[in-house]
Amino acid sequence: MAKRVAVLGGGVIGLSYAWELRRRGHEVLLFEAGECGGQASGAAAGMLAPFSENGDQPDDFFLLCLESLQLYPRWVEQVEAASGLSAAFVRSGSLYVAFHEADLLALETRMRWQNDFGAGARILTGAALREAEPALTGAAVAALYIPTEAHIYAPLYVRALEAACRREGVRIFDRQGNVELRSLDPVTVSAQAGAFEAEAAVICTGAWSGSWQEVLGLDVPVFPIRGQICAYAALPDRPVRHMVFGSQGYVVQKANGTVVCGASEDVVGFDTSVTERGIGRLERWYATLLPGRAGRPVHAWAGLRPATPDGWPLLGPLPGARHIVIAAGHYRNGILLSPATARAVADWLDDRAKDGASGVRAAGGGDGRGTGGGQAAGAPGARTWRPESFAPERFSGNRSVAWL
Repeated sequence: MAKRVAVLGGGVIGLSYAWELRRRGHEVLLFEAGECGGQASGAAAGMLAPFSENGDQPDDFFLLCLESLQLYPRWVEQVEAASGLSAAFVRSGSLYVAFHEADLLALETRMRWQNDFGAGARILTGAALREAEPALTGAAVAALYIPTEAHIYAPLYVRALEAACRREGVRIFDRQGNVELRSLDPVTVSAQAGAFEAEAAVICTGAWSGSWQEVLGLDVPVFPIRGQICAYAALPDRPVRHMVFGSQGYVVQKANGTVVCGASEDVVGFDTSVTERGIGRLERWYATLLPGRAGRPVHAWAGLRPATPDGWPLLGPLPGARHIVIAAGHYRNGILLSPATARAVADWLDDRAKDGASGVRAAGGGDGRGTGGGQAAGAPGARTWRPESFAPERFSGNRSVAWL
């Protein structure tokens, strides 16, 4: 049954949810205090790299991220068709670089379990590595090549999502200054544009999501972590062909040719200023990784990543009020997670996901926080990511949780 749904938050998460809900026939009102995508979403580097950013084990968070990567090609095709705009989705593949022979064992371990999940990974050394990425430093002894990973240009993606929402009929109230959730039943939202009632609500206000805990009656331990990023000028004769990851960060060449390097992180509240120390560390990493492209960055910026104490998002219906869904704390993965979590949130509000999620499957049991191995999607005895691993109430009443 179609509902009137209030979406609080106009970043990539809120826009994705609004668009998916509207496509399913719901009336959607989206409220944003500032400009859509004006915080972490527009500042993101846009990597879609669940393998490169998870070297440990195939836990539930990895499975959720992988499902989203697999949804992306069709999802972004639909966003672009609906908006008439490009989101600059590029399936570039990635390289995870090792600088010491001793690191080869770790790369081999990653390759084995990640290939069970369709990574298609292989280790490159010597001439094969130089041919794959000529700009890479000669100090790199090997790299794990993952052809299935991709990236998207976050500012264009946000713009395309917003345009798709507007064309689909989502009512967007942006630049509202102050948005308040006054009651849960009925859902009542107050903004500069007026007071509005709805039958359901989605809370997805990024690093500011903790401000809703009083009205929700639930601990929402989401706090900001500043991420600083810089960009280098395009050098057409020295392109960076892949996303390149290492222990100190990443580089990725975007659709306009600029090369983005990130990211330094620190806990400074809601301060989005750029620091010499933070960007200086990135400059040194960039010069080490791509010495033939050394120089000063042409642009630097910072965004606030919404983090939780365990690094996993709060995702699911409010206990005792399933018409209220919380989707907060996506941390470094908001861009990546937008398709899969949009589908999950819409399923919850459609009452279609009572017993779990559907999507990527992996072998084994366990508690979702780690498994001993994996199997390819659809293998016998496989399991899905478990929604309870992301339950928004998992910190409620836990006063030992330290807020940074």
